[in-house]
Amino acid sequence: MCTQCCISQLACCCGSAACVCCCNCCPNIKQSTGTRIMYAFYFLLVTIVCVIMMSPKVEKEMRENIPFYDQMCEKSEENCQTLVGYSAVYKVCFGMACFFLFFAIFTIRIHNSTGWRAAVHNGFWLVKFIVLVACCVGGFFIPNEEVFLEAWRCIGAGGGFIFLLIQLMLLVKFAHRWNTNWNSGVTHNRLWYAALAFVTLMLFSAAVGALVFMGVFYTDSEACLLNKVFLGINGSLCLFVSLLAISPCIQKLQPTSGLLQPGVISVYVMYLTFSAFSSKPKETVERNGVNTTVCVFPINSGTESDKQIVTAVGAIILFGCVLYSCLTSTTRRSSAALRVYGNSEPEIERARCCFCCGDNTDDCDDENTGGGQNVNYDEREGTIYGYACFHSVFFLGSLYVMMTVTNWFHYDNHNIENLLDGSWSVFWIKMVSCWVCLVLYMWTLVAPMVFPKRFEA
Repeated sequence: MCTQCCISQLACCCGSAACVCCCNCCPNIKQSTGTRIMYAFYFLLVTIVCVIMMSPKVEKEMRENIPFYDQMCEKSEENCQTLVGYSAVYKVCFGMACFFLFFAIFTIRIHNSTGWRAAVHNGFWLVKFIVLVACCVGGFFIPNEEVFLEAWRCIGAGGGFIFLLIQLMLLVKFAHRWNTNWNSGVTHNRLWYAALAFVTLMLFSAAVGALVFMGVFYTDSEACLLNKVFLGINGSLCLFVSLLAISPCIQKLQPTSGLLQPGVISVYVMYLTFSAFSSKPKETVERNGVNTTVCVFPINSGTESDKQIVTAVGAIILFGCVLYSCLTSTTRRSSAALRVYGNSEPEIERARCCFCCGDNTDDCDDENTGGGQNVNYDEREGTIYGYACFHSVFFLGSLYVMMTVTNWFHYDNHNIENLLDGSWSVFWIKMVSCWVCLVLYMWTLVAPMVFPKRFEA
């Protein structure tokens, strides 16, 4: 058993075999799923390295724990400084972006997993890890650093905005698919109707609760005018799209349209609004001769550990959004959704609680029953997801992580402990994202009326 597992792991690292766990009790895994998990693991590793590099504590720990660090830095202080900070993050993310861009070009027009290019995509994980590390390290040897950082910042901003747009489109698609999937179960079991009603009630309760919370803590009678204006605008737009979704003209063309979708959109818009308010530079007013900070999250006035908790949660949400967008935007269903075609849903929809994970009833071509976890080779006939699109989204995700970790355009004095601290650029990016998300959802509602032939069954 141990020998078989070692052989399978060696074939995974240096050959085209899929990577599996050595434990037989693990459930079967599809080759398409395992490959995406491995690339996501690589992405996570590099993201963690970038987060560490933005921490001011890293250089202190390096000085204290690396032998002869001070002596080496005395001769070349400039080289030591480039190992941490925003410039280091730019170089590491440049290497990761080049890695995924190469594979995006390399995997163009792959239709099944039987060719040699598909074998490289699905295997040789140790070799690809070495290549990824080499790309990230190579970024530190780029000449003309100032010119490179300026040019790469512009490219990163453009790619980050595109990735953010894809993420918002996927959120709208997620809301529609959730509603469609659970509605399909109503005709067979009325409990699905109760589940729809309960989840919808919870979503709107969360959105209204967030609206009230921000109205209490993020507005002030003497300051925070922008907060009052945008909170009113976003709250009104959420109410408008909710009423639009159940209006007779929309119900006529989209009978499954209900309140679940606007509930999901409203919660996300409230989250973005809260995140934007948290990212805005703090405002102070003079009261009783003392400058008082207003319109801030109550936890910021607490202990340092509380602030670290908020930062950690923000980083987890960041990576969760990036990972979800990268893994779901490349399936055939999601790719069709990004092109905004009418009937991207399958004709027969089976209601499931975990609908976003795919249907496990799909047939697989082969099964490896060697030592350890079994692998279902499900792409012999055709690929489950677009390989080139998959790597392209990870390429854009690399740029988005780079810009987010370095605080977009306010990067000079930024560090990861201040991930949620004030920045006008971050505030406007998140606020505009709210409106783009709402516009995209409204477009999915009115598009069948504007282009009826395109959305005909």
